[in-house]
Amino acid sequence: MTSTDARTEPSAVLADTVPLTARERLAELAHIRAEARDPGGASAVEAQHLRGKLTVRERVDALLDPGTFHEIQPLRRHRASGFGLEHKRPYTDGVITGWGTVHGRRIFVYAHDFRVFGGSLGEAHAAKIHKVMDLAEAAGCPLVGLCDGAGARIQEGVTALAGYGGIFRRTVRASGVVPQISVVLGPCAGGAAYAPALTDFVFMVRDTAQMFVTGPDVVEAVSGARVSAEELGGAAVHTGRSGVAALAYDDELSCLEDVRHLLSYLPSNNRELPPSLTADDPVDRLNEPLLDLVPDSPNQSYDVLRVIEELADDGEFFEVYPTWAANVVCGLARLGGRPVGFVADQPSVLAGALDIPAAEKAARFVRFCDAFNIPLVTLVDVPGFLPGVDQEHGGIIRHGAKLLYAYCDATVPRIQVIMRKAYGGAYIVMDSLAVGADLSYAWPGNEIAVMGAEGAANVIFRKEIAVSDHPEETRAVRVAEYRRELTHPYYAAERGLVDDVIDPRDTRRVLIESLDTLRAKYSETPSRKHGNQPT
Repeated sequence: MTSTDARTEPSAVLADTVPLTARERLAELAHIRAEARDPGGASAVEAQHLRGKLTVRERVDALLDPGTFHEIQPLRRHRASGFGLEHKRPYTDGVITGWGTVHGRRIFVYAHDFRVFGGSLGEAHAAKIHKVMDLAEAAGCPLVGLCDGAGARIQEGVTALAGYGGIFRRTVRASGVVPQISVVLGPCAGGAAYAPALTDFVFMVRDTAQMFVTGPDVVEAVSGARVSAEELGGAAVHTGRSGVAALAYDDELSCLEDVRHLLSYLPSNNRELPPSLTADDPVDRLNEPLLDLVPDSPNQSYDVLRVIEELADDGEFFEVYPTWAANVVCGLARLGGRPVGFVADQPSVLAGALDIPAAEKAARFVRFCDAFNIPLVTLVDVPGFLPGVDQEHGGIIRHGAKLLYAYCDATVPRIQVIMRKAYGGAYIVMDSLAVGADLSYAWPGNEIAVMGAEGAANVIFRKEIAVSDHPEETRAVRVAEYRRELTHPYYAAERGLVDDVIDPRDTRRVLIESLDTLRAKYSETPSRKHGNQPT
């Protein structure tokens, strides 16, 4: 039986003079279900594999715990007529939807089937996605979209575009309510590109996944520039330049495994706390390596990832956006078995200075953690905002304000640790007590000031240094004086700007004990429709 067999058409069934028996009905249903599971047959599967891609059901099986997928509306078909569609009405209409579990916790999923109309979206296709999105929000469960489609189905006209509108509206409504993750495994063009962009995290697979609003042909027609789909919107572009995607992978299985891993850190919805695990890593484990990982000289670089891994349970850290705005590090770890979001300056890139992309990256991550009750730990070693005409003209004030807004607005437990230096406005922005951090700790070598001692002395004593017979000696004396009086390690503690100066080796224990104390934190916020975040 095929999808066009008269037996499966309602009009033909009504015309039958001999009703089917119950067993015949079940046999017919089994045949239809088999057709729905394998549209196009073995040749379509082979074609998908030749593209280096899994089939839609192989992807769902890799994402979910074995045997847990419950499909809904597998027999849905489009009702469009004309332009050749009236003779081609495959079941599923190019998308499979339903729910299952990941690590035993329920999630909802939709997955485009490139074998059916190239995974393009039509009216019925969109309605299935709307249905599963509504169910995810109602059930309070995460939603994962596996994207591999050619955009709006041209033959269905404006109804296809309206279908995207329904997806966008539901994505925004569920934002901050349930975690939403998009996995781009093939083409994602035009309006389809905005569906992943609205979600919390976007994963991509190298070489096979692309996202763009206008494709290479349109770009060439308008601008004359010739560019491949990969160069225009491949995984390297979106993880390294645009910041649209959080992570990229060489193959689909490792990508989907990391989606499962990310979900293990997240609550099912904004009314729950993140899932805790029993920690084998001792809470009071001393962080002896921290004495050597962070150099004494404020101008010497190091990799802050090693600091985070030393603090985290079993050294496990799930970093997001590692190749975009690498001068700030964002990611999830566990402390004492409980998930926590880390935001850290990265001295090995741009000396850890904040610039436009870094501010945007950190602000979005802070807001995500706040939405889903994930405490924040901010590791500070920042020389300030990156100076330059490009930064100022590009709107560093506006973009830096996004990070400031995100921290000020966050109500989850927030702890700041000043590892070495914290200069200027960047010190304030990196979750200082002044903007609402619950607790601030500093290591003994910290320097907190408007600027470094050398720069400050050059400004304050500029005239004295200029007329001195020995300007370098005079400068050195004044630098030492400024450092002694205003940037010594206990200056901020004496004035209550940090809560304590701690032994770096005790950092893990102090963080875990502090977060445990703040676990039931409650923050009353003003009644309002919503704030007006800088854009």
